[in-house]
Amino acid sequence: MERVERVLLAWPRGFCAGVEMAIKSLAWMTALFEPPVYCYHEIVHNDLVVERFKAAGVRFVESLDEVPPGAPLMLSAHGSPPELVEAARRRGGVVVNAVCPLVKKVHHEVKVRSSKGYTIVYVGHEGHQEAVGTEAVAPQSVRRIESVEELAALADPAGPVAFLAQTTLALDEWRTILEAAKRRWPELWMPGTSDLCFATTNRQAALKAIAGRCDAVVVVGSRTSSNTLALVRTAENAGCPTVLRVDDPSELPDGLHGTVGVIAGASAPEEVVQAIVARLNPCEGTEEVRDTDEDEYFPLPRELREGLRRLGVLSAVAGLAPDPGSVAGVDDRAMSAASALDRLSGA
Repeated sequence: MERVERVLLAWPRGFCAGVEMAIKSLAWMTALFEPPVYCYHEIVHNDLVVERFKAAGVRFVESLDEVPPGAPLMLSAHGSPPELVEAARRRGGVVVNAVCPLVKKVHHEVKVRSSKGYTIVYVGHEGHQEAVGTEAVAPQSVRRIESVEELAALADPAGPVAFLAQTTLALDEWRTILEAAKRRWPELWMPGTSDLCFATTNRQAALKAIAGRCDAVVVVGSRTSSNTLALVRTAENAGCPTVLRVDDPSELPDGLHGTVGVIAGASAPEEVVQAIVARLNPCEGTEEVRDTDEDEYFPLPRELREGLRRLGVLSAVAGLAPDPGSVAGVDDRAMSAASALDRLSGA
């Protein structure tokens, strides 16, 4: 009977800095306020994370009409339309915007370029929350596309053109569209640093580092996660004969054999990765292949930091505070998103 011989575990994998910040922020919200706490859209695109917050009293909504006036509200890491952010703040409750700083950077670029008369060619997935929020910054200026074919179908704008992107795209696909855009508009404006999330591109590079050695690749993450699906396409484009996307070990099929690569999208918990490795049970063990190191850190949103200081309740928030006696600030680096999730479930 065939079985898995070895697992190649790619690094970096799993939670990125933006996801760490968003999960910890919502965990603090559940500690500070009586349930329910509301969150506009899924805090991150991972089913296990969302279900754990639901069990802790968080209600995820897709309309502000579902949020009672004055109720505590968090806005998701993917970024929200400016009009929605302002409408949320007018409702009178505590509003914490957990938008990833990298997405916020793209919003700023859209605002500045549109004010200078640029038409913005934006590469993003239709209906994805990040793309929806970014388009809403300057809807009259943004032309969203997903392919070289859609780029070719765009009418030539009268003025200058800027090129921006959803942060979670597959690097190779984005580069193909960028090269086509540069050929069409040689004076194309781009930001000094790529819009693509460093964590997304790091995970794609880590996957490429193991792909040639694998008989199959398992990508851990939910179907709604854009960066997870980008990893699937990266593995397929690298020529992996079998590529699987799974949420948890129960979705692993029988019959996997040889060397199996495992990587997790930026919103997938490490506990699921370890459970999958245990289920694969490689007879020759597991090898972690490290492509690069990450030490990026995003602090809690300003509104939450200020609220914590103002309320002065760090000693009474269910053990989340590393130094319960301190109310001067939050040593957020001392708490991981994984530990915050564990506390939600009582682990």
